[in-house]
Amino acid sequence: MDSTSLEPSLYTVKAIFILDNDGNRLLSKYYDPELYPSMKEQKNFERNVFNKTHKADNEIAFLEGMTIVYKSSIDLFFYVVGSAQENELMLMSVLNCMFESLSHILRKNVERRCLLDNMEGVFLVVDEIIDGGVILESDPQQVLQKVNYRLMSEPAYGFVLLDYITGNLEAQTDRSQLL
Repeated sequence: MDSTSLEPSLYTVKAIFILDNDGNRLLSKYYDPELYPSMKEQKNFERNVFNKTHKADNEIAFLEGMTIVYKSSIDLFFYVVGSAQENELMLMSVLNCMFESLSHILRKNVERRCLLDNMEGVFLVVDEIIDGGVILESDPQQVLQKVNYRLMSEPAYGFVLLDYITGNLEAQTDRSQLL
């Protein structure tokens, strides 16, 4: 093994994927074309990772020569994969940034159905954080700004409808000035 393969590189992230609580792929991006080049190899790797982590109470795993950091939320599992020599804290910062950004755009409802309903935003978030395996951003506020999601939440439709039915025009105008 030559010494260049052990040197750190800009290409920190080898893969990123989100699985549901049955281990099914909802999103995946592999940044290293030599790492699991076929769909079958990728799904096998994801299944192995899921089987090793879905009942564990850790945040990090080592499998098949890879460092894997992960987090679960309700019925989702978020994974960021790096090489064996990769800094776990860097991988964890990517994972946390992705989770916090998605939590915001999904309005704290980080679960399978909501994620699937907002896949366009999910892909935008991932692409703002990582480009070709290079970490571009690890601050969720910056990611949200770049993705162009308003940081101020829109009013819940139920309140708008209630205001309309009850004739509370004052609340309607107050909210419209916020937007």
